[in-house]
Amino acid sequence: MKNWVELSSEIEFQKSIDLSFEKPVLIFKHSTTCSISRMALDRWDRNWKDENINDFSPYYLDLLAYRNISNLIAEKLEVEHQSPQVLLIKNGSCIFSETHQSIRLQNVLSALKN
Repeated sequence: MKNWVELSSEIEFQKSIDLSFEKPVLIFKHSTTCSISRMALDRWDRNWKDENINDFSPYYLDLLAYRNISNLIAEKLEVEHQSPQVLLIKNGSCIFSETHQSIRLQNVLSALKN
């Protein structure tokens, strides 16, 4: 996995929300035992380019290890929990979400332009 910052505490989640006021934040929620989640993460990493790090700050959440953080994300951002799921956060709000096989880097980059 390239360039991911692991979300493992409520404090780190709050820091990501605070950062979203300066630069968009992407959270990839991943289930380490789910083959669909593994496929989505692998496809994401294959398409990731080093220059994409300038588009948003990428965070990774291991859902099995930190389910409480996933629940907090769902509550604070008012999004239904899914796995796998990507959330794009800007100015403290979720502006884009995709799940399962729909997760594509290009879709996230397009959402940033809107």
